[in-house]
Amino acid sequence: MHLGQIAERSPGRPAVIMAGSGRIVTYRELDEESNRLAQLLRAEGLRPGDHVAFMLENHPLFLAVAWAAQRSGLYYTAVSSRLQADELAYIVDNCEAKVFISSQALAGTAAAVTERTPRVRLRLMLDGVAPGFESYEERVAAHPPTPIADECEGVDMLYSSGTTGRPKGVKPELRLDPMGTPGPLYQLISLLFQPDGDSVYLSPAPLYHAAPLRYSLTFQRFGATVVVMEKFDPEQALAAIDKYGVTHSQWVPTHFIRMLKLPPEVRARYDLSTLRCAVHAAAPCPVPVKEQMIEWWGPILHEYYAGTEGNCFVYTDSQDWLTHKGTVGRPLLGEIHVLDENGDELPPGTPGTLYFGAGPEFEYHGDAEKTAASRDPKGRGWTTLGDVGYVDEDGFLYLTDRRSYMIISGGVNIYPQEAENVLAVHPKVADVAVIGVPDPEMGESVKAVVQPVSMDDAGSELEAELIAYCRERLAHYKCPRSVDFRAELPRHATGKLYKRLLKDEYWKDAATGPRP
Repeated sequence: MHLGQIAERSPGRPAVIMAGSGRIVTYRELDEESNRLAQLLRAEGLRPGDHVAFMLENHPLFLAVAWAAQRSGLYYTAVSSRLQADELAYIVDNCEAKVFISSQALAGTAAAVTERTPRVRLRLMLDGVAPGFESYEERVAAHPPTPIADECEGVDMLYSSGTTGRPKGVKPELRLDPMGTPGPLYQLISLLFQPDGDSVYLSPAPLYHAAPLRYSLTFQRFGATVVVMEKFDPEQALAAIDKYGVTHSQWVPTHFIRMLKLPPEVRARYDLSTLRCAVHAAAPCPVPVKEQMIEWWGPILHEYYAGTEGNCFVYTDSQDWLTHKGTVGRPLLGEIHVLDENGDELPPGTPGTLYFGAGPEFEYHGDAEKTAASRDPKGRGWTTLGDVGYVDEDGFLYLTDRRSYMIISGGVNIYPQEAENVLAVHPKVADVAVIGVPDPEMGESVKAVVQPVSMDDAGSELEAELIAYCRERLAHYKCPRSVDFRAELPRHATGKLYKRLLKDEYWKDAATGPRP
């Protein structure tokens, strides 16, 4: 559980393998690199409870930077490498970072925020320098590779992806436990997925996102090797499983959809027999997609529902899912409460806003209003992520959608996830978003925005085909009345869709804007 002990026991074991370049970072290198950076942070005056931010692509030293902050008792914010300068400046300043680390690959954006982040006292850059930044390599090399005297566990403070508005910094409690203390995620992963020092964990998503970052660090506490894809590609993901003997992996549904759309001969080309656990989360998985994945990979799929906020952990394995298709599982952390508009609890089978009790505390950094809005209005101590769903008689949770995505058409509530799940598996659809757009008669009407597999297919014929396809499978009022086509949808690299950006486009000329 302590990085130093693992490095001492197995110094040459790969801690990180970059799937594309093949570069290896051993456990000795990971331990020494993170120790040197931790020494530098202490020399710069950072003490437990202070804050560091870093914006990196999936870089070989990404996890070393995170470990340095983790073992220094710091709050640390991994920032999306896809952000524009205004978004980056907001997060780095909002989190009150005293140190900001980036790379030459992202130098343009990183250097553009210097004047707007005055609280930062040290700026370091990997692989080169930029105005306002010092060389990471030179500064870190000047410090010893030994642990700091006051090692203690830090914690990440990550920002929501901003799919429904400005990102929120999720600030958990900083306990400052002795370094190597097992946390709840370690215990959950140990119980559910049973990794060990021989495990190989594949991370196909950006490491700045909560699940890839937390799972990669936690698997390294077991001494496992983490294989990091620089960028997701469906065939290259299968090749990585084959080449490195991957035993555990984590995905989002869009990864599954893209792999399923590979030609059968391509899918059959790779040996996936070493894979014991395929974990997925972050977005709802259409039932037909999961059925096909279980048929292909076997009953090794594990699904969970949770949030960056850490207030719940709902889980299902393949066996339970097959007898409760569409569920995201039962709670292992936190108790579920389904509430109506008045804050009263609803019976099984009735959708409502999901609240969770008996989970860890959190707050949205510097935003008391958002923190208060996440609390149970009747003061029972429950918290919500803003999702809507219901619980069946067996206690299994089913997600309906996010409340902010709900469409109200002619007074009828429509949750677009249902139509999205249907259209996502159409063979001519690469990606899809269903939103409410202005309608003078109905208030809102249902529209699908589709990224076709081939833009050559975009047009009225495919529009009619998709509407008919949906109507064969859902009540007509839930189906799109029109379809627009795009070469690409504004989707976060972790799989989350920026629906707010799409909705704003359609509502910008309307007399009233979309509902918040």
